Amino acid sequence: MGKTKELSKDVRDKIVDLHKAYKTISKKLCEKETTVGAIFRKWKKYKTTISLPRSGALCQILPRGVRMIMRKVKDQPRTTQEELVNDHKAVGTTVTKQTIGSTLRRNELKSCSASKVPLLKKAHVQASLKFAKEHLNDSEKAWKKVLWSDETKIELSGINSTRRVWRERNADYDPKNTIPTVKHGGGNIMLWSCFSAKSTGRLHHIEEQMDGAMYCKILDENLLPSARTLTMGHGWVFKDYGDPKHTAKATKEWFKKKHSKVMEGPSQSPDLNPVENLWRELKLRVVE
Repeated sequence: MGKTKELSKDVRDKIVDLHKAYKTISKKLCEKETTVGAIFRKWKKYKTTISLPRSGALCQILPRGVRMIMRKVKDQPRTTQEELVNDHKAVGTTVTKQTIGSTLRRNELKSCSASKVPLLKKAHVQASLKFAKEHLNDSEKAWKKVLWSDETKIELSGINSTRRVWRERNADYDPKNTIPTVKHGGGNIMLWSCFSAKSTGRLHHIEEQMDGAMYCKILDENLLPSARTLTMGHGWVFKDYGDPKHTAKATKEWFKKKHSKVMEGPSQSPDLNPVENLWRELKLRVVE
């Protein structure tokens, strides 16, 4: 049976004023006799009708244990609640996973899926930073002239397994809270597409192993028609990345022959290509 609502101070004062007529109070105020009796006994003991502070349940984990938990999860964010329970059991303290979870949440940590990021080398990081600084002040009009493109692989048989980490707010991409991935690290279908500020271009299914020659064929059959459909006009720029087939000799000759301007970008830098947002939406739809 749930706890009944608390009575206002005015009602409690009336109960105390009528304590001489104790047996008739409950009928007069339409309150339970047990409630009247409890308030009267509290008034006799504490001489007040104001609700007193409640102590609540005692914390099962001592401050020293809390510090131990926080040190471990900050050093090893992938630590599970079961492992923390076993750590306490090893020092003679019995706690539950629910208690561990409550302690972590009280210290502003929450369980989240580890973010997946490309496995980057120092050279990749420096190249991405250089590209971002070079184009930091480009105008909105200039970006509208850019036709973005990339390839991706999509799993059709299921989704990648996830790992959960305990992290603080705004710490999504701390290296300890991420799972490194390699581009095109698995899947069942490979796609190429492009898009601009106006809309999306053609979507092409790649059925064979991609090389420079095939990449040029895809560009010839899909890139130029997409640029015409999207009415990119004169002076549009193709946003390319440092993938080997994108920088192959045959690919460079194709762009030179078509008189197309290319904005080369660093490899392993999906965060600099907004087409990744479209791929993510497509992959989520496939999973559904």
